[in-house]
Amino acid sequence: MLLTATNLSFAYGIKPVLGDVSLSLDAGKVVALLGPNGGGKSTLIKCLLGDLRPAGQIVWQDRPIASWSRRELAKQIAYLPQSPTADPNSRVIDVLSLGRVAHWGAFGIESVLDANVVNETIELLALQDLLTRPLDTLSGGQRQRVFVGRCLVQEPRALLLDEPGTHLDLKFQVELFQLLQRLARERQLGILMASHDLNMAAAFADELLLLHDGTIAARGDAKTVLSPDLLQKVYGLPMTTVDHDGATLVFPQI
Repeated sequence: MLLTATNLSFAYGIKPVLGDVSLSLDAGKVVALLGPNGGGKSTLIKCLLGDLRPAGQIVWQDRPIASWSRRELAKQIAYLPQSPTADPNSRVIDVLSLGRVAHWGAFGIESVLDANVVNETIELLALQDLLTRPLDTLSGGQRQRVFVGRCLVQEPRALLLDEPGTHLDLKFQVELFQLLQRLARERQLGILMASHDLNMAAAFADELLLLHDGTIAARGDAKTVLSPDLLQKVYGLPMTTVDHDGATLVFPQI
């Protein structure tokens, strides 16, 4: 088990955001966090990273999170926030290379291995034509691919992704989710991603967790979690589901 989180609760001041949330993440699995804005998805991810300190217990690879140094965690966990940042004048190749910081030796010297990992990621995400371009010359979708690449060059055991499909058109969204699913299987990565796209998440995730007002309203497969009655309660919209070739699809009734 890569991650076990038990009975997590967190509040910003007097405002509770998470209440009694428990989850686990296995190597080779993709888990999708679903729920409306303000439901606690981003806060939960930040707790799992150690950026926020909730009540409860978080254990990475059989070690409490408090026993990990930031550098050690950076070798194990890569994080893609909703709005990733970097110097807008930085070249794509430099942004990618920074993903290896936790692996650099003394004096920040890059090794042959570092260069090989970066080059492999460049090919994986088809970034060859963008390497010398500054970030501020890229489209939103191109930037998102670069930031996903920065996560992958960390060679983590787990990826925590907050809306990874942001700014990507439909083609690149599908390609990204296919890639994440393949990497989970081939590299035994554990992937936890927050998503607003219920159908895309259901198509590629092994488990869905639906958050509502900071608690887990449902967990399991698409048939279990994408219940019209449950989704209407969580999202405040009448919903309908359709079975298509064995897949459960959900749509708002408009």
